[in-house]
Formats: sequence, C-alpha cells, structure tokens
Amino acid sequence: MKKKSLLWLFALVLILSAFLAACGGSDDTTSESGSEGEGSSEEGAAEGEPQQGGTLVYGLDAPPEGLFSSAFYGIATDAEVIDLFDEALISYNENLEPEPNVASWETEDNKVFNFTFEEGVKWHNGEELTVNDWVFALETLADPDYDGPRYSNVQTIEGAEAYRSGDADSISGIEVVSDYEINITFDQARVNNLTNLWAYPLPESVLGDVPVADMSASEWVRSTPIGIGPFKVDNIVPGESVEFSKFDEYWNGDVNLDKIVLRVIDNSSVVGALQNNDIDMISLQPVSGPEVEPLENVEITTYPGLTYYYVGFKLGKFDNESQTITEELPKYQSKELRQAMMYALNRQEWVDAFFFGYADVVNKPVPTSHWNAADDSDLIQYEYDPEKSMEMLDAAGYVDTNDDGFREDPEGEEFVVKFSHYATGNPTFESRAQAIAQYFEEVGLRTEVEMVEVNLYYDMVEKDDASIETFFGGWGTGTDPDPTATWKSDQIWNYPRYNNPEADQLLDDALDIEIVGTDQEKRKELYVEWQKIVNEELPMLYIAELEEIVALNNRVGGVEYDVSGQNSPAEWFVTE
Repeated sequence: MKKKSLLWLFALVLILSAFLAACGGSDDTTSESGSEGEGSSEEGAAEGEPQQGGTLVYGLDAPPEGLFSSAFYGIATDAEVIDLFDEALISYNENLEPEPNVASWETEDNKVFNFTFEEGVKWHNGEELTVNDWVFALETLADPDYDGPRYSNVQTIEGAEAYRSGDADSISGIEVVSDYEINITFDQARVNNLTNLWAYPLPESVLGDVPVADMSASEWVRSTPIGIGPFKVDNIVPGESVEFSKFDEYWNGDVNLDKIVLRVIDNSSVVGALQNNDIDMISLQPVSGPEVEPLENVEITTYPGLTYYYVGFKLGKFDNESQTITEELPKYQSKELRQAMMYALNRQEWVDAFFFGYADVVNKPVPTSHWNAADDSDLIQYEYDPEKSMEMLDAAGYVDTNDDGFREDPEGEEFVVKFSHYATGNPTFESRAQAIAQYFEEVGLRTEVEMVEVNLYYDMVEKDDASIETFFGGWGTGTDPDPTATWKSDQIWNYPRYNNPEADQLLDDALDIEIVGTDQEKRKELYVEWQKIVNEELPMLYIAELEEIVALNNRVGGVEYDVSGQNSPAEWFVTE
C-alpha cells in the first residue's frame, strides 16, 4: 500500500528552500551527505508492527498560503497540507513509474486512454467518487475563468483549447462511458501524455455550484476542504494549525493513526520543538541539520530529491490569456552579461556556507537523479573565476565610466542589479541573498537586495511585477523529467520568460511518438541538446540541487521515503 504523493509530480510545484520536502517536496539530487542513492528507501525511526491509534504532530516551518486544493495551490507548504487529506488517481513507485491508485488505464497508441475507477471510493462528505468528478476537475482547469497555474496539465487533451477559448461547451476528447469508466483522447500521441495529465478529481458535490472564478477564494478551498485520502480536515486556524482525523470510510485499507495535528513552527524554534517532543515530524532546512543530528530522540532521514535552485532573469513579460511572451525586457538580454554573472558566483563556497553538506553545485535545470540529465562533461562548468567575469563584462561594454567603483551599462547609464529573494523568517535567507549580491559587487556590478514576504513573492514573479528583475527561486520536477511546463515560451511557469524557438522545438520533439517512439535514449539525446542550449544561454544562473531532509521522532514509524516522495500517511504510526 505504498502510495506516493503526486502533487509535486503533476504540478511541478515551486520548491523553495523555505519549503523543502513538499511537492514535491521534492527538489533534489543525490548528494554526498547520507543519501542511499536513487531508488533507495529510507524508513521511519520506530520499528515493529504498526500500532493503532494515537496522534502525530506534523510540523511546518513556514505558514501555508491557505489554498488547500490540488487545483489551486501554488506553494509547497500548501501541498504538504493537501498530501495529508487527499490523493491522486495515479501513484508513482520508486522508479518514478506510474501505477494505478484509484484509476487503472489501458492504451494502444499513447493518444487514446481508457481509465477505470475503483468503485466505492468516498469523498470526506460521504459522496461517492465517480469519473464525473474528474471531468469536473479537467473542465475547471480548462475554464477561461480558472485562475490557477495548471492549465498545462489539461492543455493537450483534444478540444481543451476550444473549451478554454469559449468555442466549445465541453472538451471533445473526454468521453464518459459510465460512472466508473472514461476515455480521454489527446490532440496527438506523446510519450508523456499520461504522466502530464492532471490526476486529481474535484468534488462536484460541493464545488459544482461555485463559479470557477470564485473557487480559489471559496470556503471549500480555504477552510473546509475535502479529499479522498486517509485523513479528513476537522479544523483550520489560518497560518497556525490544521487538525485531521482518521476517515473511517477510507477506500484503501487500514489507517493507523487516529489524528494528525499540523502546527506551524517558527524556523528558529524547530530544533527546540524536536528536542522537547513538541513535534514528531518536520522537513528540515539544511541549516538545522547539524543541530538536529545530535538529538537522541530524533532521527534524520535524507533522500534524493528532484529540485534545483537558481537566480532567474526577467527577460520578458507573459500574457496568460494568449499564452505568449508579449514583451522583451532589454536589461538582461546580453548573454555575455549573464555568463559573466555566472562566473562571478562562488557557488561551491555559497552552497557549503548555507546548505551544510546537503547540496551540490549544478549546471543545468535537470536534477542529477533524472535519467535525462546531461553529463557535466557536455556542459560549460562556469567554475568560479572573477577575473574572467570582469574581462567578459569589459568586453560587453559594462565598464566604470565615472570612477565610483561600479560599472555602467554599454550606454554609460547607471547599472544596478536588483535582486529579489523571498522572506519567511528564516534568518539565513537574507544572508544568502546578500552573499550573492556581494559576489556580483566584487566584479563591479552594484547590487540591491529586496526581501519579499514569501506569500507575495511568487505572485509577483508570476505576474511579472516591474519590481522583479532578478530573483531567487527553485523548481521541483516530476516523474517525467520533461521541462516543458517550466521552460517553453507558452507556459506561465517559464518565469524568466525565456523565448527560444530552437529550444522549444527540442522539447516538442522529445515528446513526439513519431520522432522518439518509446525509446528513452532518443529522448535523452534531445534533452541533452536542450540542456546544452540553456547551459550556454543562461536565462537563469543554476546554483544547487539539494537532498530532502526530514526529522522524525523515535516514536514515529511506518514513514518511508525515496526519490518519488513519501508513502501514504495511512501507513504512519506512533508507538506511544
């Protein structure tokens, strides 16, 4: 019954270091500090047979935004909450291969899929789950009034674009056969049609009368969410806690715990809360790892993740309605400027200082744990070289014309790198932002740091707020490592607004059945070529990939982790 969380797998959720282990938790690659390697499984501290009953206290070190729906959330803390009460139709194993959960499937051509649902699966309000709840979810994501970020997960269904544009009243590629059987036809055969497809139903019984434009603000998303998972939500205190209780009609076997209480813990208090047994389980920031390791009542578990961290450049502006980049921003268009800034970063020193052995320097936007990751020998390494950085800046026309110690742009105008980083209360975040700024200033680029409250930060980044010019971020990738959703020019999650038709075509070709068939090596060749392009052009500066780090009280058992994430909370237990 080892069912893995799917939120990070489908949504490619933002994984910031403020939110390690959610959505994907997910951001990581195998590092030298304790991981068993890809496909390994780390298990919770308590041993023996699962025990029934008891309450587990689950900690978060940053407050959720409060969008407790798979269709609408945007940050990883919300995903951690959702993972405790909802689950997807499809799960993934330790090899990142899809497996049936609520739904099984058949296909002969990777274009038309037939899905069959388990019967008798109940929502937390007692209504039975049917394929109509899935249709309702797919139509919601394709609705022109949908304000969430996951249209890309339904975009390739035949007729989805006509539905979104208002030219059709339904999605033609969806055919309901019965309450438990449905056919979905895609606009073309692709290798990843299944893994890209949105696999979370929405409860039509409670959201059916809510206009799509109002759903994300509704009580069913904010305060009384329901799912089909082993625990149901009893009470939410915004920004502070969520209380869950065992769902007696859970469809997939026994549930060990009676309750889970999720508490938001200030980052500075995490070590003390673990030491005092105030919390049983929490995803750790790397800075806390060395302090938690000596605790006798706590065990640290690390496992390879699927996340990378970066400094992004705003190269343009995106129109979500037309799904196009509509404006080019000139300030960072110079590839030579971006490359010079990369050589200015002492990434190894920075990673060692702020991630305490739980991270590795990375030169590409594909985590090492994925099968399609390019070998470093194929890529420019950008070793720390401030002299080379300054030479490149000189050659590109960024020189100090007024003898103030800082460079002007090629037109002789003042040039200031405006660098934004999210703020959560973690004291290391501003320090690491200032460290990056210092590297830039050491090669003559005046840099100003702005710390932005995290729940505002990614809304500003996503909406191309004029105050965001360069920005720190992180992405967690999914089971299929296709980077389309975060890199193609027609995707809202392409935050740098990178626009390169050649790169777009390589991503399309890697999914085209007629080009690659089902040959993974052919796909990898195309993805490696794509990585070479973005490694040279640097629409973002790739910084690091991290391990996931989880602290478990010794009384907690049944918790398992591998590269696919965590197992179902139905399997967790406490010994006292």
